[in-house]
Parts: sequence; C-alpha cells; structure tokens
Amino acid sequence: MTTKIINVVDTIDRSRLGRLQYFVLGLCMLSLIIDGFDVQAMGYVAPAIIKQWGIAKADLGPVFGAGLMGMAIGALTLGPVADRIGRRPVLIGSMFCLSVCMLATAYASSINELLVLRFLTGLSMGTIIPNAVALAGEFSPARVRVTLMMITSSGFIVGGAVGGAIAAAVIPVYGWSFVFIAGAVAPLLLAIVMLVSMPESLQFLAMQRNRVQQIRRTLARIDPQLDMPADSTFSIPEKKKSGVPFMHLFRDGLGTGTVLLWVVNFMNLLAAYFLANWLPVIMSEAGHSTSQAVLAGTFFWLGGMVGNLLLGWCVDRRGFGPTLTLTFIGAALMIVVIGQVAASMSMAGLVIAAAGFCVLGGQTALNALAAVYYPTSVRSTGMGWAMGIGRFGSIFGPVIGGELMRFNWSTSNLFIAAAVPAVIALFAVLAFWRLGSLPATARSVAGLSTIPCSRQVAPSRR
Repeated sequence: MTTKIINVVDTIDRSRLGRLQYFVLGLCMLSLIIDGFDVQAMGYVAPAIIKQWGIAKADLGPVFGAGLMGMAIGALTLGPVADRIGRRPVLIGSMFCLSVCMLATAYASSINELLVLRFLTGLSMGTIIPNAVALAGEFSPARVRVTLMMITSSGFIVGGAVGGAIAAAVIPVYGWSFVFIAGAVAPLLLAIVMLVSMPESLQFLAMQRNRVQQIRRTLARIDPQLDMPADSTFSIPEKKKSGVPFMHLFRDGLGTGTVLLWVVNFMNLLAAYFLANWLPVIMSEAGHSTSQAVLAGTFFWLGGMVGNLLLGWCVDRRGFGPTLTLTFIGAALMIVVIGQVAASMSMAGLVIAAAGFCVLGGQTALNALAAVYYPTSVRSTGMGWAMGIGRFGSIFGPVIGGELMRFNWSTSNLFIAAAVPAVIALFAVLAFWRLGSLPATARSVAGLSTIPCSRQVAPSRR
C-alpha cells in the first residue's frame, strides 16, 4: 500500500483565492489597521494632554520614544515565540494585551504612567506586523503573494489616517481618553473573532507534524476538489529546525541577506520617521501656513498608500531586485528635490507624495521580502528581527532631524541629509541582489518548478 503525501505549500500556491483566504487576509488587515491607529494615537492626543496637564511639549518626548522602543524590543523578542507556538496564538495574545494597555492608558494621570504604559503597548504592537504579514503570505497563492501582503500591510497607514479623523471628532466632545478607549475596544473585539474563527498557518502546522485533522479541514476549504484519502500525510518542503531560532538566521545561506535586510530596514525607517516627524515643521518654516504644513505631511502618507498598492504588483511581475532598486533611487531623488521646491506648496505636495510612495511603499515591500526570504521555521523570527532593527532607525530619525535643525541647517541641506539613508539602503539592496540571495519573486521560492508533492507517494510502513 502507499500513502499519499500532500504538499501544503504547493496546494496553497496553486489555489484560487477563496472565502477562507479572503477572510484571513481581512483579519490580518484589520489587525494592521488597529496597529496603525494605536501607534499614532499618542501623537493625536498629545496637544490635548499638554493643555490639560499644563506640561511642556518636550515632556512627551520620552513617551513617544518609549512606545517606539517597546515596538523594537517586542519585535526582537516575541518573533521567535511565534515560530515556536504559532502565528495565531501570538497575534491573538498581542491583541488582548494591546487592548488592556490601551484601556489603562486612557486612565493615566502622569507622565511616568504614560511612559510605562506606552512601552508595554509597544511590546504588543511590535509583534503584530510580522505575524499578520506572515499569515497573509502563508495563505496566499504564490502568483499574487507579494501583492496581497502589501495590500494587507496598507492597513497600517489606513489605521493612522482613520485615527486622525476619529481623534479630531471625539477629543473636543469626549476628551483625549476616549481615543484610547476606542483603541482598546477594537483589538478586544478582533481578538475574540480571531480566537473563534481564524485558522493557524498550515505551513506551521505541517512543519510541527500535528493537528492533522485541522490541516485537512482547512485545506478542504481552500481547495474543495483536492483529493485527500483518509491515510494522507501532509508536508512542506523543509524540516523543523531545532535550537535557538535566531541562530538559524545566519545558517543555510541566510546570513548575508539577514544583515543586509537589517541595514535596509534601519536606513529606510530612519528616513521615513525623519520625514514623518519633521516635514510639517520644515514646511512651516519654509513660509507655509500651519494647515498647509500639516497637509504636506498628509501627502507623504497618501503617497505611501499608493506605493503599497502598486509596488506589490511590480514585485510579483518584475521581482524584488528591479523594483526595490528603482524604488530607492526614486526615494533618494525625491527627498532631495523636496528641499528645492519647498517654497511652492503645489510642487512640494507632488514631490512629497512621490517620496512617500518610495519610502513608505518601499518599507512595505521590505516586510514582504522578509516574509518570502525566510523559511516557515524562522519566518516570524526573521521578520521580527528585521523590523526590530528597523525600529531603532525610527527612533534615531526624529532625533537626528532635531539635532540638524538645532544647528540651523538650511531646508535644502536638511533634505539632502534625509536622502543619505535612502542612498545607503539602495546600496544594500544592490549588494543583496548582486550576491544572488535576493528572491526574484514569491513564486521563485515557492517550489513551483518542482514536481508537486501532492502527486508523490511513500511506501507503506508495513
């Protein structure tokens, strides 16, 4: 007798998108919308807190830094946990913890309380993007995997934009605390839905070699026509790795790519947060009104939204190498040009949007790259460390910008400085591509060129 071996990865890669996959992608996107809302929440309520508590603006600086530091540490430390126990429990647990921390923040009464609570909130938020993007990729067919991961990732920007609208509407009526209450209710409700109905990654389950019936039921929902005899076994084209997950980021030919991913993430997020934090201030000093300066910052995020939607399509068709190379060339050029056209709001708005397209869209492409580059056994670890290292760039970006402004650098020189990280990121991408370890597309690492394992048979162990 023979036992049919069904390759879970191959089945998903060749599948048509169905209800279950749309459902999982929707839950992942909602996770990122909530993450984006909660990340930006402190910035939206800061003016109200300053006024109500009678504190200086600088007093909230450590609070902002604590949130970002928490996100970095959360991504670094909790990513390996997901590779041990699964994406699903870590994502659900993060949502529950996020809800508790946001609710506690609503009742904070001092700077010290805010600092501790934002750090704890950051720990939860640091795990959401790596696990939500990993799950989205693991339920997506290879031919559109990067596109779907990047569309899902756009939820982070949507959450930030929605947060601004909600904050503007509720703070004058209910006060700043209500923003955090809303930020607590949403993840709680989503966590309950995910706990009841969201499946675990099939690749993860197959690698663990347990919960066979769960794999069978989920695969039947993805491909109802799939032939699965009662004695079928399920596999993926890799083995479970023992030892510390972090160490495997430097084995089996992954080491060079890991270091270069860290460099690109660090530099791109440094540039992103430099611009996101200081664009309104710089545009205001260039002679524009406060409302126009704020609008300039909005253009940056809108450009990033468009980048999220289009760059995934480009990667799925042209590959990571050409797409990221052109993206970071565009990022460096557009950032420099902002300084040359800052006096004209119409021109500056277009160029800022183009910069957002490249910088923020490029960051989402990097998240997708990490999800594709690392195998199932260390995917959350690899993504968590890439994003965690990148988060340190997001901490340094605003600080460096502030110091350059303290030295009274001109507008054009400030933007030349902001373009330097993009240039370094470009060289890191070129090195990644040149060394041959940069995946061409999601399809190139999906094993589609091999004989489908669902057709293989194994001898019976009689």
